[in-house]
Amino acid sequence: MSQFTTPYSDPTDPALPSSGMQLDLSRAALVVIDPQIDFLSPKGVSWSVFGKSITEHDTVKHIGQLFAAAKAAGITVAVSPHYYYPCDHEWQFGGPLEKVMHDICMFDRQGPLTLDGFDNSGADFMPEYKPYILDGKTIIASPHKVYGPETNDLALQLRKHGVSQIILAGMAANLCVESHLRELLEQGFEVAVVRDATAGPSTPEGDGYLAALINYRYIANALWTTAQTLENLSAA
Repeated sequence: MSQFTTPYSDPTDPALPSSGMQLDLSRAALVVIDPQIDFLSPKGVSWSVFGKSITEHDTVKHIGQLFAAAKAAGITVAVSPHYYYPCDHEWQFGGPLEKVMHDICMFDRQGPLTLDGFDNSGADFMPEYKPYILDGKTIIASPHKVYGPETNDLALQLRKHGVSQIILAGMAANLCVESHLRELLEQGFEVAVVRDATAGPSTPEGDGYLAALINYRYIANALWTTAQTLENLSAA
């Protein structure tokens, strides 16, 4: 009999110890990756691939709860978005998912210096998150271009705000979230991933959410549910 009750359940007898991460609001930030229409809305171009997982984990609701709780707690909030400009479509090579994103015009914007056509486009933020993101206090990092934050200014912005602990959420679990997790850990941040405030692709190639969850258990400093995160934010 399997030690897992569902494919996503944690092992009943884990071999790895807890890191004992304790949230310190004075040095913590919520980082939400790609809270954009093309990922999280049925109107988005990738919904057929991600919608099942988003719905199953109630991802949209949970991300909204995290935004609200982080603002109430007074911690730093940052967004790491994904944008493609016309020049990016001239790239001469890319991985399978990069090719798909370019082919379906995912996260497309008309240019880095214009917002023409941006409002309510697939690259725009989910409408329910805009009050939190566009409040003049949230860090909106420059766009990452593949999966990780190596190509944007997220780490710099967090350092400048005195952040060393990160609550990580957003899209997608085995792609940008996992890539951000790995790089931020390498940069010396302590990172807790919110397991039900993300989601993954479902394709014949495999269950991206399950793949990510396994790796989170190995490398994240903590793996929390949204409910646990809200409790930690209110108790810290």
